[in-house]
Amino acid sequence: MARQKAKRPFTGPEDVEDVLEATIMAENENTVRTDFWAKMTAVAARIPFAEDVVASYFCAFDRATPLRAKGILLGALAYFILPIDVIPDFILGVGFTDDAAVIATALAMVRRYMTPEHKLQARAKLEEVRARTGEFDQAAEEATPVN
Repeated sequence: MARQKAKRPFTGPEDVEDVLEATIMAENENTVRTDFWAKMTAVAARIPFAEDVVASYFCAFDRATPLRAKGILLGALAYFILPIDVIPDFILGVGFTDDAAVIATALAMVRRYMTPEHKLQARAKLEEVRARTGEFDQAAEEATPVN
């Protein structure tokens, strides 16, 4: 008969926080997995920080990235994807500034886990997305990256 792992009872607020954090991270991961590429395809040519966003995606789903860094990146990516923003994305000129700030902050927090491979994957995927959709914005391509 297989031994079952004994379940540990909740011992305090720390356990509730751990469960809540895990639940939020799982929800963010689900949001990013299901909606990221549709959003990225729609806006890739319009945002100068597209490469940073896609590199964050690859870093978040890299098995070598520590759990805390994944959580930070998944939260930032979920914010980028979700339609409810501090500044709505459809406002020309400023719509993505809050998204850029959230992504830049997340990258600053997890910079040491962002590898050159993540950035190369991001560049290649963006080229593929832009070629497939026929979108290419030279100004966005030449813009200074966030990181």
